[in-house]
Amino acid sequence: MIGFLRGKLIQKTPPQLVLDVRGVGYEVEAPMTTFYDLPALGQEVKLHTHLVVREDAHILFGFASETERMLFRTLIKVNGVGPKLALTILSGQSVAEFYRCVDDNDVKALVRLPGVGQKTAERLIIEMRGRLPALNDASLEPGPNQTPATLGSSPKQEAITALCALGYKPQDAARMVQTIAAEDKSCEDIIRQALRGTIK
Repeated sequence: MIGFLRGKLIQKTPPQLVLDVRGVGYEVEAPMTTFYDLPALGQEVKLHTHLVVREDAHILFGFASETERMLFRTLIKVNGVGPKLALTILSGQSVAEFYRCVDDNDVKALVRLPGVGQKTAERLIIEMRGRLPALNDASLEPGPNQTPATLGSSPKQEAITALCALGYKPQDAARMVQTIAAEDKSCEDIIRQALRGTIK
């Protein structure tokens, strides 16, 4: 098992990024909450990782904090929640926001995430209650990798690509991006708003 990676960030195309670790390029999938914390290309970054082994692929997932990884690992134990859906959930909500949804039985907030239906949201709340890893104050603070950086040279296209990878249909992603972009929002704001269901 690969516990973490520390290396130079050489590529980031949400939700995928590539880390150069002593000459070896690791492809990693990460939630958007981790992408918001990434430094500029060429700088060093450390990611807590989780390896998913399938018959047709080995997929490495990376997280800015240990708490995010722990929540990811807890989510994929829920019946009907695979790694892709868990990544989408972590992309649309911070760890603290997800905990609040579970504590407050907030099914509506979970249903707004792509791929999460009514039954899945209800199952998440029921099964996650009492199983959530401890949430400490450190998980609510910005990660050590946070250095202001854009997600790419074309914010609109990066946002569309990220939203499609997280479950949105291309036409819906394009419409969301166009609507928010018209309001002069940054790429990060576009993705945040879309994933939280604030754009209809």
